[in-house]
Amino acid sequence: MLVYLMLYALAGAAAGVLAGLLGVGGGIVIVPVLSVLFVWQGLPTEYLMQMALGTSLASIMFTSISSMRAHHKHGAVRWNVVKMITPGIVIGTLLGSKLAAWLSSGFLKGFFVCFLYFVAAQMFLNFKPKPSREIPGFGATSGVGGFIGVISALVGIGGGTLTVPFMTFCNIPMHQAVGTGAAIGFPIAVAGTVGYIFGGMDKAGLPDYSLGFIYLPAMVGLVVFSMLTAPTGAKIAHKLPVAKLKKVFAAFLLIMATRMLFQIL
Repeated sequence: MLVYLMLYALAGAAAGVLAGLLGVGGGIVIVPVLSVLFVWQGLPTEYLMQMALGTSLASIMFTSISSMRAHHKHGAVRWNVVKMITPGIVIGTLLGSKLAAWLSSGFLKGFFVCFLYFVAAQMFLNFKPKPSREIPGFGATSGVGGFIGVISALVGIGGGTLTVPFMTFCNIPMHQAVGTGAAIGFPIAVAGTVGYIFGGMDKAGLPDYSLGFIYLPAMVGLVVFSMLTAPTGAKIAHKLPVAKLKKVFAAFLLIMATRMLFQIL
């Protein structure tokens, strides 16, 4: 168990840097790593992906706080956007986590890979919105939040992978989009964690030290180091030019998608 705790800690350190750098919760790294480590540990294969997703979201609750505080110090969090999108985010994430409890691990892995390729392509194309486009009103923004919440729960991420492109599409500067995405990750993670806890409460055969689909030893290992490294990622983000930050974001997604695709094949 000690070896696995060290591996969880390393994954958490990497996820923390990415959370601060890219405004994501780190789940894009955590989910693939957990899916491998859980196999090595001999955790139940029928619930493997659900446990990876649930544990990822549980760790993001803490990572997002550290990342959010670091970006807030730089004045990069648009709190008006956070307030508008959060109601939809919470409802969508709860629905998505409930749905994930009934889907197979194979389907969830495939969905995750397709999702990553789609977002990476969008960022590489560097689509430029009309200069007049702005964040829509409360209803529309909350509706977008609902969609993001469902997807985030199904792939175990903090939502920055979708919220950052959405905000740049609405002409919010990249650095502010990353900072705001980090803040939005918190309500996604809280709602998703609650959903995965209750979604796994009635499942037989889950390993010891599990709370629903949350595997607590992995969550603790991830959290400790991710909270320490998230501010470092935020500092790097605010030193990088916007164009380079977008390319780093897209390349990172492409690498992780290809890695998971090879796992599936």
